[in-house]
Amino acid sequence: MNPGDDELLPIGMIAQRSGVNASALRYYESLGLIESVRSGAGHRRYRRSSLRRVAYIVFAQRLGFQLEEIAAQLDGLPKHHAPTGDEWSSISKTWVNRVDERIQELMHLRRSLDNCIGCGCLSMKVCNVFNHADCIAEKGAGPRVWLGDRLVPAQNESCQGCAAEHSLHGLDVDRDAPQGAC
Repeated sequence: MNPGDDELLPIGMIAQRSGVNASALRYYESLGLIESVRSGAGHRRYRRSSLRRVAYIVFAQRLGFQLEEIAAQLDGLPKHHAPTGDEWSSISKTWVNRVDERIQELMHLRRSLDNCIGCGCLSMKVCNVFNHADCIAEKGAGPRVWLGDRLVPAQNESCQGCAAEHSLHGLDVDRDAPQGAC
């Protein structure tokens, strides 16, 4: 344990150093993610090691972890001093799957960017190229293709008809249609 880890800092200093608003720090404290000690005047003071916990919270949220998940992860770490390398290493394993999921999601987004704006209509809802008659709406609310649903040709429309329509717009069905279309 590093002797400087136990130094108590006022909430304003923690907010400044972490880039997190004081109101968010108080909220994190109310959830038990971080702890403060009250001064004689009732002011919150946080251990310097809280900066590491706050940084962890910020980046975990950026990866998509919910605060409840973050709380469970932080339960395995010491609250009154900086964690050891081994402690950080064991908790970071929970991030690996989430990072891999995010990478896949971002790669899918990157591949799909041109599909949505390829013909210039800018609307998957009314798009006559990839989503004729808004057939994807039958699958439910939300970003259906992103959730894994497949676009299918509208009734009375064959895949060859889709191919002809796509070629009118200069699109290659195999290359330009969203995954699972036609």
